Amino acid sequence: MKILMGTKNPGKIEGAKQAFEKYFDNVEIEGISVDSEVGNQPFNEEILQGAKNRVKNLKKYAKENKLDIDFYVSSEAGITNSLGEWIDINCVIIENSKGFQSIGTSQGFPIPEKYIEEIKQTELGKVMGKIFSGKDLGKGKGGISYLTKNEVSRIDLTRNAFVMALTKHINGDVWR
Repeated sequence: MKILMGTKNPGKIEGAKQAFEKYFDNVEIEGISVDSEVGNQPFNEEILQGAKNRVKNLKKYAKENKLDIDFYVSSEAGITNSLGEWIDINCVIIENSKGFQSIGTSQGFPIPEKYIEEIKQTELGKVMGKIFSGKDLGKGKGGISYLTKNEVSRIDLTRNAFVMALTKHINGDVWR
């Protein structure tokens, strides 16, 4: 099974791979850097829009390069206050070769109000990098691993979001 993913981030790719391997055999994911067409720090509706845009741009890339792909997938993290408090979530899109699309989200973690303006001006990863003394948070475990004392990693958040999105793909006509 060939999957194109709209990122080169190894933690996000690993999370997607783990989710797909729960339900499919011979999973092969290739990460391609594509534009989200939203800001570096997406918030609220931009999170979902960025994920959708990445899938759109993956499909364009595959067509231009004559690639035969089973699934196009993306993962976009961002901050939202849609529940009344600022949280960080990961939104994923999965689209199969027939155009059937689904979304999923990760669990969210709270962002202190005192950091919101700085995050909006830069991005969450840079602010967390300052808080956690410049550790390389952009790859692998991510800042969430420090916030949860290594209980949850970026890989976990991404895997869980993909499992949620896969429910429409693995349950036949139940969700269609």
